[in-house]
Amino acid sequence: MSTALTPNPVDEHAEIRKILLDARNASEGRATEVELDDTAPLIVYFSSISGNTHKFVEKIRARRLRLPLRTGEDTLILDEPFVLIVPTYGKPEGAGNVPPQVVKFLNVEQNRHHMLGVIGSGNTNFGPLFGIAADIVAKKCDVPVLFKFELMGTDSDVEKVNEGLEAFWTQNCPQH
Repeated sequence: MSTALTPNPVDEHAEIRKILLDARNASEGRATEVELDDTAPLIVYFSSISGNTHKFVEKIRARRLRLPLRTGEDTLILDEPFVLIVPTYGKPEGAGNVPPQVVKFLNVEQNRHHMLGVIGSGNTNFGPLFGIAADIVAKKCDVPVLFKFELMGTDSDVEKVNEGLEAFWTQNCPQH
């Protein structure tokens, strides 16, 4: 006796549920899933356990790679162009502003070679040190600071980064 397998019925409402979920996520400031191919901008970023930078990056229309949380883990090694998003940490006097995970990543010459620019996050309570990690990385790696945002960023920040990143990527990576 054999049993015929019947295919699962097609979910007639899957597409409409996805549209409604995307609309709800957008209204709540959450990221929606976007289909991206390998010509889309590539973001490499570090985010601590607080997840502020991660929450911002989720809203950016780009491919994303997150640096490992622990410095003992292997770092990424890239062979294609990317933009780095780096948060600023450390004490107000400036010590330790660039997270050690980012330093480890940038100590790989190949990674520095492929970095096109940097976006910084920080806290405006630190005044002139706001987003200074991006300034430090940009100066040491001879790339431009493209944008700075506070903590998780605002909807306006997300819009500016999405528009600016697309234009920057088109100009600097025509083959991608």
